[in-house]
Amino acid sequence: MKSFLHKISFASILLIACAATAGAQSAADKKAAIQNLVESQSYVFKAQTALPLSGRSRHLTSDYDLRVSKASIISYLPYFGRAYAPPIDPTQGGIQFTSKAFDYKMTPGKKGGWTVVIKPSDIRDVQRMTLSISSAGYTTLQVTSMNRQAISFNGVIEAPH
Repeated sequence: MKSFLHKISFASILLIACAATAGAQSAADKKAAIQNLVESQSYVFKAQTALPLSGRSRHLTSDYDLRVSKASIISYLPYFGRAYAPPIDPTQGGIQFTSKAFDYKMTPGKKGGWTVVIKPSDIRDVQRMTLSISSAGYTTLQVTSMNRQAISFNGVIEAPH
């Protein structure tokens, strides 16, 4: 009986060690994949929560995203907050634009993540978009505008489809 229990406990320890190693490898693989996306400047930020300066946070049930590529930035994000001037086109609510002229600056962040600052030069309202990306892909996007209060979004980045 004692040798049977010894074999079970040894097998359990071996299984746990293998699972921990596999988890560490998959975390390293995930970090490398996220780093590749950020450095290649080709990814999609999927917004899951909107955090306006005033008011409550809102869980987003629709697909809102920010598509980043070397050629363009395509934003399809909602807006909740105070606007200081009405939009030029009232049918274009939220933060919706396509920019082909922008500055893209990536710097290593704390704890292995990255900070990406995007400054569109051909969009009048949006001054800056700052993405704080963790090595696991979890991301916070802060949008600073000329005519609106700032807003933040929480979500994840993934490869474009």
